[in-house]
Amino acid sequence: MRVVRDLAELRQAVRELRGTGGRLGLVPTMGALHQGHLALVAAARAACRSVVASIFVNPLQFGPGEDLALYPRDQAGDLAKLAAARCDLVWMPDVSVMYPPGGATRIEVAGPAEGFEGKARPGHFRGVATVCAKLFLQTGADLAVFGEKDWQQLQVIRRMVLDLDLPITIQGHPTVREPDGLACSSRNLRLSREERARARHLPDTLLGVAGRFAAGEPAGPVVAQALASLRESGFEPDYLALVEPASLQPWPDGQGGEARLLAAAKLGSVRLLDNMAVRIPGG
Repeated sequence: MRVVRDLAELRQAVRELRGTGGRLGLVPTMGALHQGHLALVAAARAACRSVVASIFVNPLQFGPGEDLALYPRDQAGDLAKLAAARCDLVWMPDVSVMYPPGGATRIEVAGPAEGFEGKARPGHFRGVATVCAKLFLQTGADLAVFGEKDWQQLQVIRRMVLDLDLPITIQGHPTVREPDGLACSSRNLRLSREERARARHLPDTLLGVAGRFAAGEPAGPVVAQALASLRESGFEPDYLALVEPASLQPWPDGQGGEARLLAAAKLGSVRLLDNMAVRIPGG
């Protein structure tokens, strides 16, 4: 496995991988890798001849007062995990390499970027879209794999790629969960032991809500009861919403089909995200 930090070296390494034939897959990460990330690498490996993973904690997607400085970092552990996962190339640029002085361009996505995380974290998806577009162009990858845990992010990236005619396929991968159901996330490491024990209430709540929606119960009372239950369990919920999966617009009353349930809630100092697919009867 080769590790590169310079853009010219990255492009040379990509040319060498291209020389072996087949497709090139990309797994963008911010490090602090867990089983969810490694599942993305495995999915890219299954679909492509060569795999490059990026490790870059992107300052553009952190707002004032957010946890950029606290974001967990484990370079040695990350590289060992990627080597064991048979990753071919790791792209680890510094901030000055990713965003050279004088840079004046940012990518702004509307549509699925509005609301939810876009409302709670102004500018977040501008940072996500900008860094992902740069990673796609820097590596020239044919395919990029993203986890469905960050469902809104996945839809924002898909929208950007479609709108800008970027020559890359975006592949989602089902959320990887801990044995108790909590979605794998680098930020789980920041939960205290007591908070970690309580964190399972978030996916349990979503499962219950999804089941009640699937049974045809009205959304209003179900959501109100679920939010109350989360608060009783020590969470500070930001939102719990049933939406159209791609656009993230509110799911129309009385419509059947495949919907998505989105949730974000703070537990202690850690903000947790989760989502689940829901089949609404009548479609």
